[in-house]
Amino acid sequence: MTDYLLLAVAAFGAGVINTIAGGGTFLTFPALVFTGVPPVVANATSAVAVFPGYLGGALGFRRELGGHDRRALMRLGAITLAGGLAGSLLLLVSSNRAFSVVVPFLLLFATLIFLFGAQVRAWAARHSRAVTPQGALGLFAVSVYGGYFNGGLGIVLLALFSLWGMTAIHQMNGLKNGLSFALSSISVVTFAVAGFVEWPQAIVMMVAATLGGYAGAPIARAAPVWAVRAFIAVIGFGMSAVFFWRLAAG
Repeated sequence: MTDYLLLAVAAFGAGVINTIAGGGTFLTFPALVFTGVPPVVANATSAVAVFPGYLGGALGFRRELGGHDRRALMRLGAITLAGGLAGSLLLLVSSNRAFSVVVPFLLLFATLIFLFGAQVRAWAARHSRAVTPQGALGLFAVSVYGGYFNGGLGIVLLALFSLWGMTAIHQMNGLKNGLSFALSSISVVTFAVAGFVEWPQAIVMMVAATLGGYAGAPIARAAPVWAVRAFIAVIGFGMSAVFFWRLAAG
């Protein structure tokens, strides 16, 4: 019961954080590992736990998604599904030892992307001419990362859209949420079919994350942005340090 309470609290916090700024994976994945779930299965279960939030985000931005060309949207969706499937399959063939080696680096990368997301997007905007608009290679690579780990995916997608030359933030957010939902859908199906999901934990966390997402709206309006970002950064760097320590000790 203590483990389930920890998982519920972590998932609730992840729902709140995802509503405010993103970064809920920093709570759900470590919580699952600390309660004894093997790293690869913990990553898959974490992806399932936060999945409802992507659905809500996609529905919330359906008007902005409708502003994109339908054929282009279908093409981008197909690339995202292919990359997400490749990343998910890569996770399935990764041993727990191999995944444990790369996790600290992935957590650190995701934390830095979250913390310096504005600078990354600004740099991407300045170099937009260097990348083909709506290019398949960049989106496929980002989708592989999202299918494999998912942390910081939203910010990486926004940076990619800036490289494509997009500037309308609401349309960018709409596309980000739509593609994130598509990617998460294929990941969840892949992990479920492969039997890599701890369903009792996942269901508890899905409910808690949904409640946290609902509670996050008033918190987002009341909490200073800098305080939220600092809190997530502390969690991200702290979890990175813990997993580096586990790697060195193991």
